Amino acid sequence: MKFAKQITCLAAAALCMVAPLAHAAQLDTDARTVIPIDVQQIIVVDYRAMQNSPAAMDLKARVLPPEIKQLEQALRVSGFNENHDVDSLAFAAYRHGQGDDTRVIGVAQGQFSVTDIVAAMKKKKVKVTNYRTNQLYPMGASGMMVVFLNPTTMVFGSLESLKPALDARDGLQQNLTANSDLLQQMGAVDGQPLWSILDQKGTEYMMKGLLGQASQLADYGSVKKRLLGSRYTMNFQNGVKFSLDVMTPDVFTAATMSSLLNAAAMYKKVSGSDDEKAAIDETSIDSSGGTLEVRFAASDSQFSSLLQSSLFQTVVSK
Repeated sequence: MKFAKQITCLAAAALCMVAPLAHAAQLDTDARTVIPIDVQQIIVVDYRAMQNSPAAMDLKARVLPPEIKQLEQALRVSGFNENHDVDSLAFAAYRHGQGDDTRVIGVAQGQFSVTDIVAAMKKKKVKVTNYRTNQLYPMGASGMMVVFLNPTTMVFGSLESLKPALDARDGLQQNLTANSDLLQQMGAVDGQPLWSILDQKGTEYMMKGLLGQASQLADYGSVKKRLLGSRYTMNFQNGVKFSLDVMTPDVFTAATMSSLLNAAAMYKKVSGSDDEKAAIDETSIDSSGGTLEVRFAASDSQFSSLLQSSLFQTVVSK
């Protein structure tokens, strides 16, 4: 799955998996240690502000890919009631080895009756997979596995995705706690109900998708490697609000990215549908210091119309 699409799809998957809970979605220490240091994107969600949002439901229905749908289904049939146990849910996409091998894990935080869950699995004669001292349980017939780090944190995904994550948690390789850049990004957004942080490469891919044809311009080619990282938040209370910050090393780079993105928006406004034009009118693109700032707001109905547009499909299919 290409990364720019993964950005939106991970968000969509998270929006509807579990019940409404706390007002902020934060990763505790155990959750951070199970995410490998080479993380490309993390997205974390809680659900109180989103539970009754038609826009959130529509987003999920339109862009949820098979890879993430597997995680959703696996969570639902895993032997516990997610509507009462899960407080927050995170997805982490990380690079493994050389090349473009990107793997995804889910991390759920809450209060889990591990003893009851394990007893139910044993009663069903579920086969346990041991990985050092970690016990991995199959999540129904999904092919996914789950391991309980403690009564408040579990991690799930494919076996090939879980092993490097458990290596990171067990100290055999570095984990997120050693990634100071992303931890700094996290501190700026983790008080929000839905937030995401991306590393340099993930930001480069995302911006290429947002820029469309403008990404072929020489200006983008000269600055894309200077993108340091990015973060965004989404809020589904009283409509949809989206906030994106892209960090660069200097004022010039941020201003160049702002100019390129504004040019791409104007091109799309000339050639786009009425819904796309309205969405662009509701989007502000500016720079402040070394940060590119994008802000968007829409009603639920406006956002649902935008999901059907070619503009939205162009962004999520890159």
